[in-house]
Amino acid sequence: MNCTDFSFMQGFIRLAGDGFAKGWHERNGGNLSYRLQDHEVQEIMPFLHDNGEDKPIGIAVPDLAGGFFLVTGSGKFMRNVPLEPSHTIAVIEIDSEGKNYRIRWGLEKGGRPTSELPTHLMNHEIKKRLTNGVHRVIYHAHPANLIAMTFVLPLNDRDFTRNLWEMATECPVVFPEGVGVLPWMVPGGYDIAVATGKLMEKYNVVVWAHHGLFCSGTDFDETFGLMDTVEKSAEIFVKVRSMGGKKQTITSDNFRDLAQIFNVALPDIFLD
Repeated sequence: MNCTDFSFMQGFIRLAGDGFAKGWHERNGGNLSYRLQDHEVQEIMPFLHDNGEDKPIGIAVPDLAGGFFLVTGSGKFMRNVPLEPSHTIAVIEIDSEGKNYRIRWGLEKGGRPTSELPTHLMNHEIKKRLTNGVHRVIYHAHPANLIAMTFVLPLNDRDFTRNLWEMATECPVVFPEGVGVLPWMVPGGYDIAVATGKLMEKYNVVVWAHHGLFCSGTDFDETFGLMDTVEKSAEIFVKVRSMGGKKQTITSDNFRDLAQIFNVALPDIFLD
């Protein structure tokens, strides 16, 4: 049996391939991370090595100390993850202080975890706390229609949430808390990690203006489905704009009726 044969590895690899097939991962764009469960760590323990060096994360994530994560590699192409997983992804272990990581498996031809590792781990720490450990997946992609929206809408949570909700009836059910919007920032560092983390305190979807989208979820299917739903709604938005704009739409009262039937809470700030 190979390390990549385990179900969580297969789920990770499948998501990477599906995201590329959707057109969300040009070249080495986008990244993915998964927080392993204890039994999964035990399953792959025979495949792990302990000869890697500790490297600084760039932030401190003490609540993740001692945890194991499966992550995509920096500069690696999502299209190659299903073809060469041991060369494009890695299992990393966080040290006892939550300040450093060590590669325990993968990236066999060299490399390091995604350049967005600080943002991923800070989001993981936040979602672990907020969901009592249920959320385990953080996914970043570059869906074109959502990015296009960031050039024409005001960069605020309400405008994006309301427009995405109106484009597809399922959206208020799939992401009832709405979406957060972050104006353009230089990616890959401490500042954008902190800014994204503040929005992840409220939302499971964070828009990076003129760049892409971050989603958090319990498993690979849920997280991929969340990204897919947001991008499909964005595609409808782009088409509606190209056809001359809305002539009618879903009203706030319609949303309230929907919320009652589907037993979801929609924040008043996104309703008129």
